Amino acid sequence: MKIYTPALIPHDPVSVHPIDEIAGFPVCPGMFEINGATMLAVGVNFTIHTHSGKNVELLLFHRDEEEPYAILPFPKEYKIGDVYSMIVFNLQIEDLEYAYRVDGPYEPKRGLLFNKDTILLDPYAKAVAGQREWGERKRGAYHARVVNAVFNWGDMPQSKQELCDLVIYELHVRGFTNHPSSGVRHPGTFAGLMEKIPYLKDLGVNAVELMPIFEFDETVNSRNYNGRRLLEYWGYNTVGFFSPNSSYTAAEEYNHEGTELKELIKAMHDNGIEVILDVVFNHTAEGNEQGSTFCFKGLDNRIYYMLTPHGDYYNFSGCGNTLNCNHPIVQQMILECLRYWTVNYRVDGFRFDLASILGRNEDGSPMSSPPLLRALAYDPLLTRVKLIAEAWDAGGMYQVGSFPASRRWAEWNGRYRDSIRGFLKGENWLSWTAAWSIAGSGDLYGNSVTNHKDNYDGYNSCVNFLTCHDGFTMYDLYSYNEKHNENNGWNNTDGANDNRSWNCGVEGETDNPEVLALRFRMIRNACAVLMCSRGTPMFLAGDEFANTQYGNNNSYCQDNEISWLDWSMLEKHRDLYEFFRFMIAYRFKHPVIRRQLHDAVCGMEALQAHDTNAEQTNLSENTRFLAISFAGYDVEKGQDDLVYVAVNTHWEDVNITLPQLKYGMNWYLSVNTYGDDFGRYCYPEQDEIRIDGNFIMRPRSVAIFTGRNIHNLKNNVNTRS
Repeated sequence: MKIYTPALIPHDPVSVHPIDEIAGFPVCPGMFEINGATMLAVGVNFTIHTHSGKNVELLLFHRDEEEPYAILPFPKEYKIGDVYSMIVFNLQIEDLEYAYRVDGPYEPKRGLLFNKDTILLDPYAKAVAGQREWGERKRGAYHARVVNAVFNWGDMPQSKQELCDLVIYELHVRGFTNHPSSGVRHPGTFAGLMEKIPYLKDLGVNAVELMPIFEFDETVNSRNYNGRRLLEYWGYNTVGFFSPNSSYTAAEEYNHEGTELKELIKAMHDNGIEVILDVVFNHTAEGNEQGSTFCFKGLDNRIYYMLTPHGDYYNFSGCGNTLNCNHPIVQQMILECLRYWTVNYRVDGFRFDLASILGRNEDGSPMSSPPLLRALAYDPLLTRVKLIAEAWDAGGMYQVGSFPASRRWAEWNGRYRDSIRGFLKGENWLSWTAAWSIAGSGDLYGNSVTNHKDNYDGYNSCVNFLTCHDGFTMYDLYSYNEKHNENNGWNNTDGANDNRSWNCGVEGETDNPEVLALRFRMIRNACAVLMCSRGTPMFLAGDEFANTQYGNNNSYCQDNEISWLDWSMLEKHRDLYEFFRFMIAYRFKHPVIRRQLHDAVCGMEALQAHDTNAEQTNLSENTRFLAISFAGYDVEKGQDDLVYVAVNTHWEDVNITLPQLKYGMNWYLSVNTYGDDFGRYCYPEQDEIRIDGNFIMRPRSVAIFTGRNIHNLKNNVNTRS
């Protein structure tokens, strides 16, 4: 069975026929409502729009050639409003690349940059030519290809998992498998990542967040420094929003671009793993006044970009330009783009880089109810898609807890990162914000307990993280007091300075066993707290086996061993991997961590913070100990679900008293990051240790206790139905 996407249904050849001839090609007016280049049974439909441009030409190229073999000006009869559309008959897409030229006024002070000689990429291009080889730019101007996007998705349903039920694993497609130690047949590709799906399943994560996979040009700003070639490795410089990165494929995909990515996504879904894309709608690779013109600048510069009154570029992205996201034309493009990836690639969610820019007006000012955010929140095709905002930008707008969410958007919880990092290393005055953060950041997002799909109030609003691509890895967080970005070539001036890290006594690599033991205990502490925090946990690929970037907290340009995952660390640090694996499984086993349940039978409050004596629920602001208890009645299991998370950030032992439980229930030790005499840090249910009242917590450690009853509460309590 062939499954056709809506934009690629072959057009009826009876109702469409040539009425003109241009440059020797039979043509007719096209389908004006379908943007981009669309394959038809009779040829190709080309549609593009420009508001201030005066004339548009379609350029046709043979594959891999620089000079067009045909130039087709759009007749004025082929224009409706600002839209130009033409069907060109009898084209063979296998030997076809295309681009445009747009003529119009050149008045930079007014933001008009038209040049009739500049070759322009289709902003709706489904594939970009000349980008196949990583690190190579084979031609001067970008060309697009026409894509035959037929793909059989079978009867795969859309995921219905709630955001709070995910454990998100952030990774870079190339860096995940490009190291020789990865052991895959196709390193650095979508296919290579697909080979690692059994690993992801064993680890237990059920969502991957892919750093940018839209077509980008890694050679922009390429330079040599200290014997290394530095590239735009991360990919936050989009060239084509509708095109997958062709250098991430193991095989060439002429006119079938996206097939390998679709196979990856389908395989992920078949294994119960959602796919979230990191998308960059805040700027493009065209840069500022000194940057290139290859697409938006030459089509409608003052529509697509935020410009000052003098025609210069506002730079709220920190990357030279800022997309004018709330202009209706740009809104339409972004909405069509997300719809395209949702329908044609079946992605489950989008994480929006520097998302506060999406809420800025055309003059750069913040909007109280940005139309773009509302449009995405209520679009019927995006109803079940996760929308996750990085709720700040490089222009100083910080909206964590206040992003204009339309009760639909979630956020990267930057305050969680900062408060938990600080508290775990023993900083004063952070216990209250740490407690709020572990409990679901109700002070930021409210305490809504609903799980309705379109209501992201409360714990469904926050994605909790301690590490991500931007900053230290988990190992480096406890190995370096300071960033070490010297290899980036900016005299260590780039990257964040507020890392809230701690080297545990020695800066960088060491053989000191006491320092190493402390570092790995701190990593276990961080993992345990993250997995036992209400909200959605996310961590960086490789944290589970102590991957290092050697103190580099801004590895955006490092396409080498600094950024690539060294898989030999997996066997070296197998015990850490097993700890992560246990904690992820523990989280899934206890729904009370993830969401509010019915009131517990045992008498425990649904959610509380505790001091060393559990009866004391008023924390001192400068305490170095806190505990959070989660309690609720699990209807499916017919019993209470009780979890008590105790965190000692002090450098001395702390004697704690656990809450008293009713109905014959007892506390059992499930996790102790300090370890026991047998080198164990976690205990499966059959090996849990019963704790009667008191427990001595060792220095800088986390202990997790589970409340259990020998008898099923269904047999003891008849008030539940």
